[in-house]
Amino acid sequence: MNALPRLQMSSVAKRFGPVVALTDGNLTLHAGEVHALMGANGAGKSTLMNILGGVISKDTGKVVIDGAPVELNGSAHAAAMGIAFVHQELTTMPTLTVAENMFLEDYPKRGPFIARRRMIAEAAALLARVGCQIDPLALVETLSTGDRQLVEIARAIRKAPKIIIFDEPTSSLSGPEREKLFGVIETLRANGAAIVFISHFLDEVFRISDRITVMRNGCTVGMWAKTETSTAEVVENMLGSVAATDRVREPFVSGSAPFLVAREVTSGPLIDGVNLTMRPGEIVGLWGLLGSGRTELVRALMGLDPLSAGRIEVAGDDGVLRETAPAALRQRTGLVTEDRRKEGVILPFSIAQNIGLPNLAQLSNAFGIIDARKERALATRLASELGVKAVSVDQTAGTLSGGNQQKVVFSKWLPMKPRLFILDEPTRGLDTGAKGEILKLTVRLAEEGASVLFISSELEELMRVADRYMVINRGRITHELPGSASHDALMASVSDERSMQGAA
Repeated sequence: MNALPRLQMSSVAKRFGPVVALTDGNLTLHAGEVHALMGANGAGKSTLMNILGGVISKDTGKVVIDGAPVELNGSAHAAAMGIAFVHQELTTMPTLTVAENMFLEDYPKRGPFIARRRMIAEAAALLARVGCQIDPLALVETLSTGDRQLVEIARAIRKAPKIIIFDEPTSSLSGPEREKLFGVIETLRANGAAIVFISHFLDEVFRISDRITVMRNGCTVGMWAKTETSTAEVVENMLGSVAATDRVREPFVSGSAPFLVAREVTSGPLIDGVNLTMRPGEIVGLWGLLGSGRTELVRALMGLDPLSAGRIEVAGDDGVLRETAPAALRQRTGLVTEDRRKEGVILPFSIAQNIGLPNLAQLSNAFGIIDARKERALATRLASELGVKAVSVDQTAGTLSGGNQQKVVFSKWLPMKPRLFILDEPTRGLDTGAKGEILKLTVRLAEEGASVLFISSELEELMRVADRYMVINRGRITHELPGSASHDALMASVSDERSMQGAA
């Protein structure tokens, strides 16, 4: 490892209006190393890397490359400085060929025309460098996800970058595809590239990386050589000090018969044999990092993705469990998704219109026309009950704070009186006060008899409300613990070997 770092980012800070994304981001990267960058959702990893990639500008702090301070003015400038970014979301154009995608920003020319033979030959050479035998003339839409990822990498190394950022590169890859990717990364490292590897998968991090940096709440909180730390220490630094002293409700042990039982649910490439039991009045906390399968499990249960195996049973009014189609379960579930602005509220609609949408049957007359007075009355009552802060229910949802938007999302389900609520990261992006209000509302739903599945990447939140804990990793439930579980037991469950490997 060279004495002079390839990259030094020091005291980097960034705000987006009133939201502080980074307060003290630091990263030191050497040539010929794989450096893992870890942190829970919202820790600041993506913001720090977007600054390095020139996607956004920093407010304060210093970026030094090969000993020289630089100001990265856009992604093109970052690329010219030798920085390549392989994003988690693939950016290839599906209807173009592999070669066309690889040279999209800068086609080789012969006079005014594209030099196609040269482009195809150079594309084949780049693909060979990453161990890929794909035909350069193949349409990208015909490739597997893993092969598309290799095309992205081949495109990234076209200009021999000094620094390569891999942002969650394995999140949608199969086992063999991950192995191929790791081989490519090893080759790039051996050729002197400095690699930032962002991942939530501890087993991958401890296998592929040389050093590990952890971020939390916009700050860099630790950096170690891989051999000088442990999974438990990394998890502890990612999650911070988790304590259950501020519980909204003491753990509740339900003696009721199950309302929902999922048996060996399997869906897509990730969800693999999940078993889940939900009882009335209890809050089940599902903990998992990004890419663990949390959202994919919700989509499978709700019929948004098809089941390839397993069954879902729901209790009827007589208490007897009967098999139910996921799409039918969705009609009986209050679903709060992780992206409230895209999937929770319609921003240009008023509060009243948003609350009324799932309740049109009770708000419409015999001719199917919505009774605006009923709609406003319903919204006014629910907004008052949940403490939505607004001028009136005619105010558009897009003008509300994040916490009040989330209360509107909750409000619209309440008239349906669903027996099951699925809350997927319901406090994401909210301030401390708004988070507390949402947690209290979650407890209220359970106390009124609903079964609540509370999904979060933050153990601190789960320890305030959950009656049981389940840990999901790579689409499998690896641990189940009671609500009385200690901090040490929870930390052990998310950092032991079985959780790291998803019980593989």
